[in-house]
Amino acid sequence: MGCGRHGAIENNLHWVLDIAFDEDSNRTRKGHSAANLAVIRHIALNLIKAEKTSKVGIKTKRLKAGWDNEYLVA
Repeated sequence: MGCGRHGAIENNLHWVLDIAFDEDSNRTRKGHSAANLAVIRHIALNLIKAEKTSKVGIKTKRLKAGWDNEYLVA
C-alpha cells in the first residue's frame, strides 16, 4: 500500500468522523482533551461499525443509540 492509498484512507476516516460526529466543529483545545476525544470517537465509530442489527448509516446508528437505551445496550 503506497502513500496515496494511505492518504485516501485517512481522508475517508476524517470524512466519516466529520459527518457522524461533527468532528470539524470540535473546539477542544486544553491539554490532551482534543486527542482524548478523538480516541473516544474512534472507539465509538468501531463499535457502531460492528453493530449489524440495524441496516442504517453510521450517523443514524449514533443518533438511535442516543434516543433508545435498549438499542444502545443491545
